[in-house]
Amino acid sequence: MSSFTIILIIIVLAAIILLFGWLHVIGERANVADWGAGWTNRLDGLNRLFCRHYHHLDPEPLHIPDSGPALVACNHVSGLDPLLLVAASHRPLRFIIAAEQYHRFGLNWLFRAAGCIPVDRSGRPEKAFREALRALHAGEVVALFPHGKIHLDNDPPRPLKGGVYKLSQMAKCPIVPARLTGIRGEGHTVLAVLIHSRAHVHSYRPLDCSGIEAKPCLVELDKIISGKIERNTGTD
Repeated sequence: MSSFTIILIIIVLAAIILLFGWLHVIGERANVADWGAGWTNRLDGLNRLFCRHYHHLDPEPLHIPDSGPALVACNHVSGLDPLLLVAASHRPLRFIIAAEQYHRFGLNWLFRAAGCIPVDRSGRPEKAFREALRALHAGEVVALFPHGKIHLDNDPPRPLKGGVYKLSQMAKCPIVPARLTGIRGEGHTVLAVLIHSRAHVHSYRPLDCSGIEAKPCLVELDKIISGKIERNTGTD
C-alpha cells in the first residue's frame, strides 16, 4: 500500500470522525424531548433540524399535557408525517404503525428505539391495542393516524377507526388533534421524506370525549383533522 493511499485513508477516516462529532453536537443542542437515552435524544434533535431546514417546517407545538397520558390523532398523507409530529412535540411519541412498516428492512431498529407499536391488521390487531393501552396507563403519549392508512383531502370520505375513541375512554385521557399540510410528497412514503416541502403542523385544543358516544366524538375529530372546521388552537 502506497504512502499516498495511507494518507488518503487517514483523511477519510478523520473526516468521518469529524462529521459524526459535529452531528453529535448539533443533535444534542437541538434535542427537546427526553427519549431516555443519549443517542435517541440526539436523533430527536437531528430530526428537528431536518424538518425545520429541509422541509421548512413551521410547527405549532402540539397541545400535549406536560405529564400523564394523551393520544395524538392526525391526518395521514405521507411517510414524512411521523417525523413532523415528533418535531412538533415536547414529549416522546409512541406511534401505532402497520406491522409491515415496522419490520421494514433497515428501519426496524429505529422503530424499536422509538417505541413504535406494530399492528397486524390481518392477524391480531388487539395485541397492538393492549400495548397502546399499557403505554397510556404508564403515562406515555401514543400517536396514531385514525384513518388507518394514507388518506388525502381529495380522496373519497373514509370513516375514522374507533380505536382512538376506545383508547381515550379506557385510559381516561384527552385526544390531541393535529393536521399536516404543505407536504409535497403527498401519497408517498419514502419519496415524501426526500422531496423538499413547506410543511406545517396545525395543533388544536385537546378533545375531551369523556361522557360522549363514539360516533359524535369521531365525527368531530374527523372534521378537525380533515380541515373541515374553523381552527381552535386553544389559545385564550
